[in-house]
Amino acid sequence: MFVLYDMKKKAKHTLFLEDDFDFDMIGICCHQNDYRIAWVLNEALSIMLAKSQEPFMVSNKKGDVVSSHSYYQWEDEENGVTFNLVKNKAQKDWLVPEKHQIDFFLVIKNGGIVDVDDLLTKIKSIPNILTAIIVAPNELKSKSNLIF
Repeated sequence: MFVLYDMKKKAKHTLFLEDDFDFDMIGICCHQNDYRIAWVLNEALSIMLAKSQEPFMVSNKKGDVVSSHSYYQWEDEENGVTFNLVKNKAQKDWLVPEKHQIDFFLVIKNGGIVDVDDLLTKIKSIPNILTAIIVAPNELKSKSNLIF
């Protein structure tokens, strides 16, 4: 929400912006380090996740950073698909606390180009992965933490 003031008319206008949760998300359970999971996902899915220079930051309503999460990304410019791999647990906090059993989230912004069920099957076949599930971001209580 943004509040705009028109000094000439002495009026206040409130602008409400909706968050965009139009992406697919797969929760991954495993006991591996983030760089190892990124590597095995790259191999299994033929993608090229690379560690971001900046971690994925979660801020509170005041704008203060409350947690910092390991973050890998890759953009397939040819197909217009973006893959983001985010670690759920930071030092003290969770990115998605209600899904604390999930170690990583693979977020796919694609506009329906990628077959998520096929990705899920491939991810589950990776020996280092204990399990993987499709997560609906709109159903999460902490979905505001997932703004990329």
